[in-house]
Amino acid sequence: MTVREASETALVIPVPEAEPAVGRWRDRLDPACTLGVPAHITVLYPFVPPSWLDQTFLDELGELLGGVGAFEFELTEVRWFDEDVVWVEPKPAEPFLRLTELVVARWPEFPPYQGAHAELVPHLTIAQDCPRREMEEAAAAVARELPIRSRADRVWLMAGGLSPGSWEVRADFPLAT
Repeated sequence: MTVREASETALVIPVPEAEPAVGRWRDRLDPACTLGVPAHITVLYPFVPPSWLDQTFLDELGELLGGVGAFEFELTEVRWFDEDVVWVEPKPAEPFLRLTELVVARWPEFPPYQGAHAELVPHLTIAQDCPRREMEEAAAAVARELPIRSRADRVWLMAGGLSPGSWEVRADFPLAT
């Protein structure tokens, strides 16, 4: 898929340490996984149109994100958004929120989730919009694997569409060490 074929972009922090605990559940129960998005915590979705992804934009974004220090966090607890989404909570949440606020301050025309949620809650999705029994099974299995320690040391700019496997990393921005 080329940048022109992608319909959306997102900024995410990959969490490869979570894959052993959440991967098999996400494969079945999280549509984002089918699209090609790995275990992650979202910084900003949706982000800029794919047509913006030229070198000038990427350099500006890289400079902005490169001024943020890498940080340690733990995935600590399985939680629910209503009956629709099972997710894992990262602690501390504040560094994720600060990253989102930093990007939104620069590009305010792209609020998180298009402004659909009053409160931004950093999270790693396990399952969404699936049969309750399967979501409960996934929640219990993942809870037994917690806590999971990780380090946020990069932000990925991903782009894709609704086709399976269409999401790809378009840029990898290291955070300051």
